[in-house]
Amino acid sequence: MSFEQCKYINSVMSNFNKKWFFAGGWAIDLFLGIETRDHHDLEIGIFREDQMKLKEFLSPWEFKKVCKGEFTPWDNEYIKLPLHEIHAINHANNYELEILLNESDAENWKFRRDVRISYPIQSVIRFSETGLPYLAPEIVLLYKIKNTREKDHKDFLSVKDFLKSKQKNWLRQAIKIHEPKHDWLKLLD
Repeated sequence: MSFEQCKYINSVMSNFNKKWFFAGGWAIDLFLGIETRDHHDLEIGIFREDQMKLKEFLSPWEFKKVCKGEFTPWDNEYIKLPLHEIHAINHANNYELEILLNESDAENWKFRRDVRISYPIQSVIRFSETGLPYLAPEIVLLYKIKNTREKDHKDFLSVKDFLKSKQKNWLRQAIKIHEPKHDWLKLLD
């Protein structure tokens, strides 16, 4: 188990006093405890309401928001839906980070693509054996059902048999709500 990139970001984020977590394929690998594939980017998630705190915390970094697939400078405006992706680069070491804004209320994480889908806020963030925070794998997989790529399917196959029945049930119900014809439903039975 290496996770050197994750360990580096964890050290960078160690004094950030808001909730954050690894997302995407790295979250799947942290859940499994092994690096299952190459990762071409590093994604973290924060809650939308903490975006300005993160920008202040990483003030030496350069930030860009993603709007309709285009990167534009992120000044100090509050980023609202449908925008949810920020990229940051530390020019001191050329380290890049993708930041995904997550929706929530006082009690629940909310799926930005379909607000009928939620998850108890206290269960959204899990921790690896070495203390690295990551997004619950069932939520990561839910994000991967839109335009499922080969690497997304590989992540699903790597993790599905390690999910507890409660996690599988939640994922199954969420997919039925959002993408009722998705192929993964057959594999979750």
